[in-house]
Amino acid sequence: MTIHKEGYTSIALCVLFIFVLNAVIQFYLPQAHALKWIIYILSFFLFVIILQFFRSPKLTIATDEKQVLCPADGKVVVIEETTEIEYLKDKRIQLSVFMSPVNVHVNRNPIAGVVKYFKYNPGKYLVAWHPKSSTENERTTIVIANSAGVSVLFRQIAGALARRIVWYVKEGDKVEQGQQFGFIKFGSRVDVFLPLGSEIKVELGQVVKGGRTILAELPAKVAVKPAQKQDEDGAFDAVTKARPVKNTIKKA
Repeated sequence: MTIHKEGYTSIALCVLFIFVLNAVIQFYLPQAHALKWIIYILSFFLFVIILQFFRSPKLTIATDEKQVLCPADGKVVVIEETTEIEYLKDKRIQLSVFMSPVNVHVNRNPIAGVVKYFKYNPGKYLVAWHPKSSTENERTTIVIANSAGVSVLFRQIAGALARRIVWYVKEGDKVEQGQQFGFIKFGSRVDVFLPLGSEIKVELGQVVKGGRTILAELPAKVAVKPAQKQDEDGAFDAVTKARPVKNTIKKA
């Protein structure tokens, strides 16, 4: 077990806070033995919580181009059919993984391939399970296309506590499956948008592990979205535009 590089500053600040707090108690209340022991115990638990939050376990990751690995530790809270409106603009199967403060917060690429799209969106800090957090919270959106041309879109989403998203990729990068692509501090969620026809391997409420749990198996072929047609005036046919669809998939 190692400590992730994103935790160095936070751990240093935690140690400084504990040192100052205990020094103040020792200086101003030298006879308050019971209070000092309470502060010692609370300081120890605070240090352990911060330390475990930034842990970065070393993993041996089995890769497979047909499979989609879970990008984060946590619990599956959403499995549904939806329309992705930012980049893909078509129907997808959305899987969402909620990351609690006790989870490992390293984020890993679900598939290998080339980063076709990346965008950081500043936004709100709604609780991570809020229905609008995927489109209104601070977030990043990343799209990776594998060697077969199949694209998977995924998002880091900040929550009420998580107010800093870190990423290590950009458009054009060639990435490996299971490789770290980012980190979210202090709990949040990751959404994954899969092609229709993907075989889902997890269930709602299931506890999953980043880089180890297989979320789904990609379909052998992905239907190509038909191009929009233009009428005589050059306007796009409204029938071909993406629009919301009913959620029809509840669980694997």
